[in-house]
Amino acid sequence: QAPTKPNNHSTMMLATRPAAINAARSVLRLRPSSAAFANNNVADAATTKQKRLKTSSPEFDAVVKKAFPGAISNTDLVNKVVGVLEGKGFANGNTLLATSLCADELARVLEDEFVSVYGNNFNLGGLSGFPFAGNTGFGAMAAHIPDDGFCLLVHGPHVGICKNGQIGKVERQGIALVDNCCGSAIAASNYLKGITHGGAQITAKLQQFSDFQQGAVQELILPFGKRLSDAEDRMHELPYALYDSQEILVKDIVETGSGGIKKGLALLGGIQINTGPDSDDYFHPLRFDYYDENGVKVESLLPSIQ
Repeated sequence: QAPTKPNNHSTMMLATRPAAINAARSVLRLRPSSAAFANNNVADAATTKQKRLKTSSPEFDAVVKKAFPGAISNTDLVNKVVGVLEGKGFANGNTLLATSLCADELARVLEDEFVSVYGNNFNLGGLSGFPFAGNTGFGAMAAHIPDDGFCLLVHGPHVGICKNGQIGKVERQGIALVDNCCGSAIAASNYLKGITHGGAQITAKLQQFSDFQQGAVQELILPFGKRLSDAEDRMHELPYALYDSQEILVKDIVETGSGGIKKGLALLGGIQINTGPDSDDYFHPLRFDYYDENGVKVESLLPSIQ
């Protein structure tokens, strides 16, 4: 008979609270106290994340925060969010992480940092961060929340910023070209600009199913045409317009699926700010709300992480 494998879940539950919190807050690093989370897959993933750990110079940190007042580094964000939610009872083993972030690989950085704390992620998002999984996806996700457990839902669009402070562009690992970020958002913005400024081709052709998400992004941004046209910096305003559009959908999805919330839901929304390979990413939190087991918003936690 094969020897019995150790139960990692039991090991985790036996860990002391200080050790568990230290492990959660040592984002992207494996410490001895984080052995509670360790199995082969998690260890491999943590090694990969450790290679991606980034820090920003004070000069670049000032550039980002001047362009996006209210933004904080991913490292600070995760530490603050984990600390606040720990007081509500959120922990690895009783919390399901769900995200609605863009398909871009740069959006995985923040996602992976929260995964390193809470475990696996349920993906609700698609291009530009819109919650394309919809009500059906949220219902399936809610069914996966541990019994008597919690859910942390993180959502929002993303935008790049270069070393020189240019918004809407970002340096990528191994690519000489300074690339658009978010490409889907910028394409939708250009589509909208063609309508508001003339030059758009009128067509009766239905949206192609093979690119229906981008078609939806273009339609969902239509109400913000004047706002973007009047903006001093269109690329700076674009993610905030997308966020406001997404908020309408997220609100409807959460309210519709509120009956599936178990013990509580924390909803963190904002703008992801992606940077080059040698800098930490940032996040501008715009909402951090707590919903009780009845799906009722009972508290704004936003001041605690600002």
